[in-house]
Amino acid sequence: MPGIRVVTYGHIGDGNLHYDLSKPEGSAADDVRAHAGELARIAHDSTASFDGSISAEHGLGQSKADVIADYEDAYELQLMRGVKELFDPAGLMNPGKVLPRG
Repeated sequence: MPGIRVVTYGHIGDGNLHYDLSKPEGSAADDVRAHAGELARIAHDSTASFDGSISAEHGLGQSKADVIADYEDAYELQLMRGVKELFDPAGLMNPGKVLPRG
């Protein structure tokens, strides 16, 4: 999106960087929202190319739960599911968050 502004901020101590995409001046917020998935994929692919992670201390939440499978090793996801099952066998804590469905 021409004119989109990337606002990056982070934590010097642990090397975490966060980003926000700010809409181009004169455009509607809905224009950016319409391209949110595409823009996130570009940011995630770029992050992965530098061996970075799309998650940090804040976790994944709902917005990235399905995307994580594209960037994490299948074995790591299996381990994460095992830990989740161990501590939350009924799936009551944060359902639909952190891990991709399935």
